[in-house]
Amino acid sequence: MERLIPLCVAVALTAAGTARAGCGPVEPQCEIPGGSYEIALPPAATDTAGDPSPIPAVLFLHGHGGSAKGVLRMRGMVEAVTARGYAVIAPNGARRPNGPRSWSFLPEFQGRDDFAFLPAVVSDAAARFDIDPQNTVLAGFSSGAFMVNYLACDQPETFAAYLPVSGGFWRSQPESCTGPARIYHSHGWRDGVVPLEGRILGGGRFTQGDIWAGLESWRDTMGCDTHAPDRIWQDGELSLRRWQCGADAELVFELFPGGHMVPPGWADRVIDWIEAGAGPQAETD
Repeated sequence: MERLIPLCVAVALTAAGTARAGCGPVEPQCEIPGGSYEIALPPAATDTAGDPSPIPAVLFLHGHGGSAKGVLRMRGMVEAVTARGYAVIAPNGARRPNGPRSWSFLPEFQGRDDFAFLPAVVSDAAARFDIDPQNTVLAGFSSGAFMVNYLACDQPETFAAYLPVSGGFWRSQPESCTGPARIYHSHGWRDGVVPLEGRILGGGRFTQGDIWAGLESWRDTMGCDTHAPDRIWQDGELSLRRWQCGADAELVFELFPGGHMVPPGWADRVIDWIEAGAGPQAETD
């Protein structure tokens, strides 16, 4: 039996068979109160028995000035995710007055309440496309990664896991978070846009936080017995550290040699981690 997707149509097909679905015969953008999103579905949307089953998803937030369309043009990432049976949901950040699209993770940014908007995107996608909210993770790049961290801090139970790439907290960072979460943080050693040590922006009005300090904050939130990682390993050019502090309290830090980017192979690595549950297996050096 083929999956029936109400009120939407597949409007494009990549070479790998990824179905880009939409909410109308012409415009793929799905409108909800407060904003919009686009979605790419996996090539197979039924289980082995041929019956529909809910689809896990990666909700991926674009960077400052980006868009949902821009996320779905990241074909390598999108096709790797959908090939593993996950949908990619790409919401649009809200436009600020006379500015580009971005995310309101700090109160002084004002604008749309993205802490409410992003769960609403998942709820809408669940109704339209049979997305599984219980198996949806929140990922984001740059400004989107800052939003991932702040939502994980404020509402840790909203998503199954959190996957920030090239973004953490801003100064002054939260004194504490609501509860533990599962987090896989990726960052480039040569990142000059969001340096590991942070930087000052807007003539001193804003300060990107120190990534290391953000990791310390997460370890405190997770109740880790020690700040020392329980696993340290090398995977090619990647340097990784892992703190397992409980069933729903896990932090993996992946340091890659590049700059401000989503690193090659990221999608498969994070999905391996999601599906392993207890994190990637590796020997401590």
